Amino acid sequence: MRVHIFGCSGSGKTWLSEKLAAKYNIPHFDLDTIFWDHSQNAYGMKMLAEKRDELLNDILKQENWIIEGVYYSWLSRSFEKADKIIVLDIPKRVYQYRIVKRFLKRKVGIEKGKRESLKSVRALLKWTDQFQSNSFPETLQMIKPYSEKTIVLTSRKAVNNFILRT
Repeated sequence: MRVHIFGCSGSGKTWLSEKLAAKYNIPHFDLDTIFWDHSQNAYGMKMLAEKRDELLNDILKQENWIIEGVYYSWLSRSFEKADKIIVLDIPKRVYQYRIVKRFLKRKVGIEKGKRESLKSVRALLKWTDQFQSNSFPETLQMIKPYSEKTIVLTSRKAVNNFILRT
C-alpha cells in the first residue's frame, strides 16, 4: 500500500496518516521532515533540494508507505507511484480552528511539536489561506492524470468513513 495524503495546514493529514499507518502497520512520513533541515540551528532552513530528493526517493523505494504533506511541486514521482492519493479539502473555518488549537496545545505543553510564536501562527494562517486560493487548485490540476486513484475528502465524517471502508 502506497498512499499520498495532501492538504493544507490543519486539514488533518498527520492524524489520518497515523490512523492508516496503525491500521495497516506501515510506515508514514511527514514531508516536513525532508523539506526542512532540522539539523540546522536556525528555524526555517530548507533542506538542499538534492538531499530532499534523495530522501524522498529512499521512501518511494519502500514497498509500503504513507506520505503526507502540503508540498506538491517536487512530488510528481510520489503522486505517480501512489496507489491512492487522498486530498483533504477541509473548510477554512475548520483548518483555521485546528491551527490555533494546535498552537495553544503546544504552548501549554499538552502536545509536542514546534514551539510557534503568535506571530508565526498568524503568518501560517495567512499562508494557508493563500495556499488554498492559489496552490491548492494548481495541485488539483497536477494530480488530474491520477483521477482514478484520487479520493477527495471534505469533512471529518468523510475521513472517518474512509478509514472504516479501507
